[in-house]
Order: sequence, then C-alpha cells, then structure tokens
Amino acid sequence: MSILEFKASLLSGGARANQFRVTLNFPSFVSGGTSAAQKAQFLCEAASLPGQTVNITPVMYRGREVKLAGERRFDNWQITVINDNDFAIHNAFESWMNIINNRKENTGLTNPLAYTIDLQVEQLDRNGVSLKSYTFADSWPTAVSPIQLNFGDNDNVERFQVDIAYSWFDVTGNVTGISANVGISSPFGGAAVGI
Repeated sequence: MSILEFKASLLSGGARANQFRVTLNFPSFVSGGTSAAQKAQFLCEAASLPGQTVNITPVMYRGREVKLAGERRFDNWQITVINDNDFAIHNAFESWMNIINNRKENTGLTNPLAYTIDLQVEQLDRNGVSLKSYTFADSWPTAVSPIQLNFGDNDNVERFQVDIAYSWFDVTGNVTGISANVGISSPFGGAAVGI
C-alpha cells in the first residue's frame, strides 16, 4: 500500500480524540444542577466512547467447548472534570449521590425512575459538527474520586473522576446497521432462519 492510497482512505483526516462534547443532565432534585450542566460542556476534560461486551456462554459437546453468545454487559462510563472554585459540578454530583443514599441516615430514593437520567457524549469533527452520539440511558453516579491536596502540587488545577452506571446506550450518527432479518440456511436442509 502506498502513502497516496493511505491518504485516500483517510479523506476526513481521522477522528480526533480531543474533539468531543459531554452533555450532563442532573435530576431536578439536584441543587444547582442546571448551572452545573452548562459548565460541564466546558469543564468535562476527558470521557470515552463506550466499549461493548457480549459474554460467552460455553456449552460442552463431546469434549469440545462450543462458545455461544451470552448476555450483553455494559461497563461503567467514566468522565474527568476540571474543578472550578465554585465546585458546581462536584457539588451537583455529591447532591445527586446523597439523595440516592444519604450519608448520615442511610436512606434515599428506591425507585430507579426517580434518580436516573440520560447522559450523552458526542464525537465532533474539527468544525464542531457531531459525527456520532452515544446516549447513556438510566444513568446515575456510582463513584466520585477523591481530590488530592498537596502543598507541592504547583501549577495544576484540581480534577476529579466520576464513574457512571447506566442500563444501555443508544447510538446515533454515522452508524452502519445490519438488518435484523439476516437469513441463515439450516445445515439440515430446512428453511432459512431469521435472526
């Protein structure tokens, strides 16, 4: 393969890891959630497009392990946030987690519909146009990292990470789907099987 052929395959210059936007929404009960959500579009320093895992269900057949598709699993989504002096985003996550489970009383909301909300990350091009978007359904914060303090830590701004659990994600954008009605002929001569 020549360099010209390589460049011809990369006409748009490649997706850039530093071109993204995170949209945080906070439940209505979170004090200062609206302001924190607005700031998050600028102060969410790092995120990720989610990975995917379909577990393996092994079945033994005459001494041979046959691997069948099992259940889908969604690992937590993590973001890194730059902390401002008003602690707006940090306070919003603390408030959200405290309503889910109160630090002192060990009480909180039990209905998932009451404490979950959809969050989003978008891959942008160099002109700020959304190329692909992931919406994380039924999201809620499961962990906020400590913020380390240190007399000798000069010329740095505080940051913290948030682990977010979610039920599933939806994808929009330049996604090439495969028909859900793929026909597979039976090895035993039967009719095609729809997947």
